[in-house]
Amino acid sequence: MIYTRPLRRLLTTSLALSLLIALPVSAITNTVLQPAPIHKQTITDIVTSLNQDHYNNIVLNDALSSKVLDQYLDSLDPSKVFFYQSDIDEFEQYRTQIDNEIRNSDLTAAYAIFNRYLQRSQTRLEKLIATLESPDYQVDFNIDETIETDREDSQWPVDAAAMDELWRKRLKSALLTLKIADKDIDAAKQLLSKRYKSQLKRTTQTNNEDVFQNFANALTKQFDPHTQYFSPRLSENFNINMSLSLEGIGAVLQSENENTKVVRLVPAGPADKAGQLKPADLIIGVGQGEDGDIEDVVGWRLDEVVDLIRGPKDSVVRLNIIPSDGDDSHQKIIKITRNKVKLEEQAAQSKVIELQHGGKPYKLGVISIPAFYIDFAALQRGDRDYKSTTRDTAQLINELKQEDIDGLIIDLRNNGGGSLREANELVGLFISRGPTVQIRDPLNRVNIQADLDPRVAYNGPMAVLVNRLSASASEIFAGAIQDYQRGIIVGSQTFGKGTVQTLSPLHHGQIKLTHAKFYRISGESTQHKGVIPDISLPTIYDTDQIGESALEGALPWDTVSEIPHQRYLNLSAILPTLSRRHTLRTQFNPDFLFMDAQIKRMQENKQDKTISLNETTLKNERATSEQWLLDQENTRRIAKDLPTVSALAELDDLLEKDSQGRIISPEQEALLTETGNVLLDMIELTNNYIAIKN
Repeated sequence: MIYTRPLRRLLTTSLALSLLIALPVSAITNTVLQPAPIHKQTITDIVTSLNQDHYNNIVLNDALSSKVLDQYLDSLDPSKVFFYQSDIDEFEQYRTQIDNEIRNSDLTAAYAIFNRYLQRSQTRLEKLIATLESPDYQVDFNIDETIETDREDSQWPVDAAAMDELWRKRLKSALLTLKIADKDIDAAKQLLSKRYKSQLKRTTQTNNEDVFQNFANALTKQFDPHTQYFSPRLSENFNINMSLSLEGIGAVLQSENENTKVVRLVPAGPADKAGQLKPADLIIGVGQGEDGDIEDVVGWRLDEVVDLIRGPKDSVVRLNIIPSDGDDSHQKIIKITRNKVKLEEQAAQSKVIELQHGGKPYKLGVISIPAFYIDFAALQRGDRDYKSTTRDTAQLINELKQEDIDGLIIDLRNNGGGSLREANELVGLFISRGPTVQIRDPLNRVNIQADLDPRVAYNGPMAVLVNRLSASASEIFAGAIQDYQRGIIVGSQTFGKGTVQTLSPLHHGQIKLTHAKFYRISGESTQHKGVIPDISLPTIYDTDQIGESALEGALPWDTVSEIPHQRYLNLSAILPTLSRRHTLRTQFNPDFLFMDAQIKRMQENKQDKTISLNETTLKNERATSEQWLLDQENTRRIAKDLPTVSALAELDDLLEKDSQGRIISPEQEALLTETGNVLLDMIELTNNYIAIKN
């Protein structure tokens, strides 16, 4: 289920860094940060690595210099709330000089701009704290006024009066958000004062390493969004995360402005099983145990938030979140029990669903694959029973055959990818030899991966179900099945990550860079565009927020030469009929009507770029939104002969869970059922087509 309020964030900058300690205003430092000698060498090492190993051939020139400046300013002040226009005008002197400085291992511009940013942010935080602690500070929430929720296209304030007015509204909005979340005004002031003191403390703890990493990534992002420099400290954290040895909630997080954003959930991880945390949600507070105080983490460094969320197995962490489909006033606290993600819980699983089609019963096998995994350690030590996606899927296919299934659905929803080897071998279970994927390196050399095994595990009719979170290896598999026309692809446009990254050590830190690109055997890249399903289903994911196309600087979609390959079906002959039947079947389906109504409302609400600062108005908007969703839910329940509910909270106790303890969403089950109906239509129409031809 999704909420119907638009995603409306008061974007502010990501303030640097350290411990949550209240700081007296008088403790502000006037230290001017300077680059260390190692940073001058490291920027040269980064450029050398990018030039030699990155897929994208980009020249370090004035044009790139201009982009680096804009990216750097955006990373420091994305909402244009700290720098003045006069600062930006002054920084123009660097627009065509940064490339020259980088060549000369000179970081003058980088540190000059950052020092000005520290000055502006510290001064502003001082004023905010002083305002909140003044006994004369009063706020009137009865005035009809609004504030912009997205300042990306706004101008920097031209003078102190404009800056003060901007922050007057921002502070009022923050207080109103807390007040609506049941904080009394004095408690709200104290919380914000503590937050700003925490952020102020972080600015004083900023060191030259932080400046260098920020600037270095303004450069690397010009190559593509997945290329990144890690300082020695972040390198250690990155390596820990990659080893999967830590215990936590099973969520991939990233910084977004002053907040911590959920990128994706690890399949079968604690957060996935709890069913309350979703991609694009914002984490604004973390509490330990069942009743520990919620610690405000707005403005914290990402690694510090991760450290707070991470903890021993079976311990409880509570998160205060802003759902991705709500506004800042819609906050909720969720509880997750920490655990390690077990390999066996990420393994492919199967079930059988029974559907009626044309008055006859049919059985369809469903194999859900949450990740493309392989136990390399077991493989290397010669264990003949090592686990892998392909081996497990082959075994499940054999078991489903024993149940006389009429067709097979491979469910790749939320599968973020994994082993390229497994994607290649999984395709091989359904075709008798042939190419599976093409990989192009920075020298434009194309390597072709192929299935060389003539054996086929399953040669019956099949469908592949995907969604926006199906990425990388999932897209390779789905693209190959579509190109071979071995089965029908159903769902929504996939993520669009068609690049390969490698991690290279530097003398100081390390760099993750993109060194290759995936292409389908049709010659089309999966990059940016993803895989477009043959039959489209509704999606609750906003493509402006989730997916490769939502990432600034993502490499473009393009093509290479097609590889000759056979086609198992002639889907083009039956697709119009399949699409028409799908439309007729779902236009009155209660679950599809429910999803379509929410999607339409979200699209409408996205056009609203402001939020009210009037308490009554904001409360009424939220109440109207929740009542709308409750009405939609009850309309669906009535149509399905289910009892109605008087509040949305009642639904939590009515939802079923699967064998892994994950909540079963009615919408997701409806999408699976419709995929089954599409597959049965395909079987019928294909048989009719063959009969006519013969």
